[in-house]
Amino acid sequence: MKESSHKTRKRISNIIRFLRTETRHMERPAATKIVEKYGQSPYLILISCLLSLRTRDTVSYPASVRLFARAKTPRAMLKLSPKTIEKLIYPVGFYRTKARSILSISEDILNRFKGKVPQSKEDLLSFKGVGLKTANLVLSEAFGIPAICVDTHVHRISNQIGLVKTKTPEQTEKKLMELLPKRYWSEFNSLLVMWGQNKGPIAPLRSIWQGKP
Repeated sequence: MKESSHKTRKRISNIIRFLRTETRHMERPAATKIVEKYGQSPYLILISCLLSLRTRDTVSYPASVRLFARAKTPRAMLKLSPKTIEKLIYPVGFYRTKARSILSISEDILNRFKGKVPQSKEDLLSFKGVGLKTANLVLSEAFGIPAICVDTHVHRISNQIGLVKTKTPEQTEKKLMELLPKRYWSEFNSLLVMWGQNKGPIAPLRSIWQGKP
């Protein structure tokens, strides 16, 4: 049993090393670029994650930059009308719904959390429009709290290479938390997002996981 566990950890480490090397020159995920541009601002990371839902990074990142040029705090955001926010974030998916969610979240942060984005998953999930994926990404990117963010790429690729056999992102998160050493939790999402967005091949990852040379 110990030997099997050791082999599992080694193969996971090999996958991480492979992806680190192969993604060095790939476009970084939107959340990473937001941190690079604005620093570890929990509020900006939260709003940018919301904008990225069901939207390509090539669309959501410029929309985030346009919006943040007008408002970088909950109080400043609440001074914008829903229509103004809609125009700034268009054409992200569900931009009208997201505009309302941004205002609702901003109001909640001021009224319920004294103007600061909370650091607990439960509190983050209480915001309108925030699901498990967004909550985990905010914990990871904004607060450095180990969390596995399972988006379409993480769920699909993890299943395709045989790392997990799951049907839902929630099941994938639970299984990956069991398999991955905690030091890889936050990094895993970024690596698989880059690999998936750039249509990286599945075969080499599957071979590494299967222990093939």
